[in-house]
Amino acid sequence: MLRLSRYSFGVGDRFAHQARPQLRAFVLAAQQGVDVVPVWNKSNREHTFIGTEPTSVRDAALKAVHDLNWTKAWHVDADHINLDTVERFLEPSDFFTIDVAHFIGQPAAPADLDSFLARHPELIGVIHVPGIQQPLTMTRELVAKTAGTFLAAVQEAGRIYRHIASRKGEANFITEVSMDETDNPQTPPELLVILAAIADERIPIQTIAPKFTGRFNKGVDYVGDVRQFTLEFESDLAVIAYAIRAYGLPDNLKLSVHSGSDKFSIYKPIREALPKFNAGLHLKTAGTTWLEELIGLAEAGGPGLALAKEIYAEAWSHGEDLCAPYASVIDIDFPKLPKPATVAVWSSEQFTGAMRHDATNPLYDKGVRQLLHVGFKIAAKMGDRYLDMLDTCEESISRNVTLNLYDRHIKPLLIGA
Repeated sequence: MLRLSRYSFGVGDRFAHQARPQLRAFVLAAQQGVDVVPVWNKSNREHTFIGTEPTSVRDAALKAVHDLNWTKAWHVDADHINLDTVERFLEPSDFFTIDVAHFIGQPAAPADLDSFLARHPELIGVIHVPGIQQPLTMTRELVAKTAGTFLAAVQEAGRIYRHIASRKGEANFITEVSMDETDNPQTPPELLVILAAIADERIPIQTIAPKFTGRFNKGVDYVGDVRQFTLEFESDLAVIAYAIRAYGLPDNLKLSVHSGSDKFSIYKPIREALPKFNAGLHLKTAGTTWLEELIGLAEAGGPGLALAKEIYAEAWSHGEDLCAPYASVIDIDFPKLPKPATVAVWSSEQFTGAMRHDATNPLYDKGVRQLLHVGFKIAAKMGDRYLDMLDTCEESISRNVTLNLYDRHIKPLLIGA
């Protein structure tokens, strides 16, 4: 079985221009003795918005790997796929994020639910999970309710997994199951039931993305109680370690944190929790690179700054349409956003200060950052005009992409400040 390393980062690259500066961040980590595997990811939705094909992700990654003489592992993720969208990803991808959130809450067949309960009497009663102070008390009613909520979703994950396996071969790809795009976080008892069901489906899952407490808004810091998140994260790690032993799941199974970029306030708790359970981590950073492209354009000044301002003006004018697909993961106070006429006279320092994720900078504006995070469709419509400017401003963009990924993400998460 293709095996995912202990630490891995999902790196998004909206316009397939930043694979090399992204990879340089992993080179810097390796020089510090920390092996982190890059996993280039781009969802079907993003390909549709931009007008690209999944092969473009692998092509860009291959070029970066060649140019930087990268000899360690790397992967390409078919991000948030389902049976309707997986086909175009089969050839270029070796990592599949199976998204079944839409099936959560759909009723499983009564006979399937009865069979699950009959197979898993061990789930009923008092369960002592090492690493969780209070034992899990699980009644038959609770297990039945949880299975009723999640079993159909896990069965769908099984169907998708088997379809991929029938085309690629079981040993030739990495499987993640994603349940994060839903309203309520999964509790530790629910996660245990989900993992038992995944084992029943014989999915060799290597990462799982549950829904966590708090808000994981795009491009900005975690919003919520950090202490509660820490408790929940450690409990999930404990449940995973328990389920690996109980159900024969792959021993490298680890948590995947989606929309994980820029969640600076929880990086230290995550870093400190992992060794307690000898656990790995997969964290998806996605759109933070696109934001660093804009910062690099603005930092370059001249035409680059002018184009960044134009993108902001268009995003501001079409904010409602841009934000609609991401309503659950952004929180923008639109009346407080600076008007395009104000931004039009900003200097490079003002624009980059508003965008760069540095909460200590009085210029930082999380509303601006979130709006531009979902505004990549504006750049996509510009076509070659935008892509040519990326080439013109390559030095400043590349520098920002690398330092953002290494200094603000890999280092605090896996090395320490």
